Amino acid sequence: MLNIGPLQFDVPVVMGILNVTPDSFSDGGNFLAGDAALRQAESMAAAGASIIDVGGESTRPGSDDISEQQELDRVVPVIEALVGSVEAAVSIDTSKPGVMHAAIAAGAGMINDIRALREDGALQAAAELQVPVCLMHMQGQPGTMQESPHYDNVVVEVRDFLAERISVCRDAGLSEELLIVDPGFGFGKTRQHNIELLANLRQLAQLGRPILAGLSRKATLGELTGRDVGDRMPASVAAAVIAATRGADIVRVHDVRETVDAMRLTAAVIESDGRL
Repeated sequence: MLNIGPLQFDVPVVMGILNVTPDSFSDGGNFLAGDAALRQAESMAAAGASIIDVGGESTRPGSDDISEQQELDRVVPVIEALVGSVEAAVSIDTSKPGVMHAAIAAGAGMINDIRALREDGALQAAAELQVPVCLMHMQGQPGTMQESPHYDNVVVEVRDFLAERISVCRDAGLSEELLIVDPGFGFGKTRQHNIELLANLRQLAQLGRPILAGLSRKATLGELTGRDVGDRMPASVAAAVIAATRGADIVRVHDVRETVDAMRLTAAVIESDGRL
């Protein structure tokens, strides 16, 4: 299993999305059954995913919150099944401190939090667990975040927010060396905001932490291409390549095989360019 503790990425790596939810925007309901989830994870790992990100609560625009117990019931059995069965690290996509503790106890090695440890008890939980944590920017909450999002300068505001969260984590005793940052494409952002963030992703490198980019199948790609959510794989791969060339260390995707192939080519070009 990949050790992501030191967070050293020589080349961009692929994080495969495993939603064990009935209502995620792209694949809701596909992997609710434990055996289906395990098969999907095995398929993504075999295709080259370095990390499997398990999520039990949909955070699509307009989604509703679920209870901690509902989330635990969905994710813990899946994580237990994955650990030792797949050649990939396992991440838990959650904002709830109780789910963080249970998921890490079940064998997950990373926390991916869209709320950047701002929920009650989440910061303390992460400090106690001392595992890698991805801090994401989101304006508003999933249920309302796409209702007229506004920024004076989206790149500066996202960067400053993430810098502040890094500082808060450090002050709480969570090692800065364990932190990853995510600009939160599609979370309280218009199409133009997303394009500006992607074009200027290198500015997040000023934070000195690895960068995760998640644009897979998102609405911005649909708006740009006119494609339905199930037909956005080419645009998703293109977005992952662009992100990688602008400094992303991890790309979070649904279409693992195609993205892994694209990342191998991208990494070869980046490596060659670095030698020139």
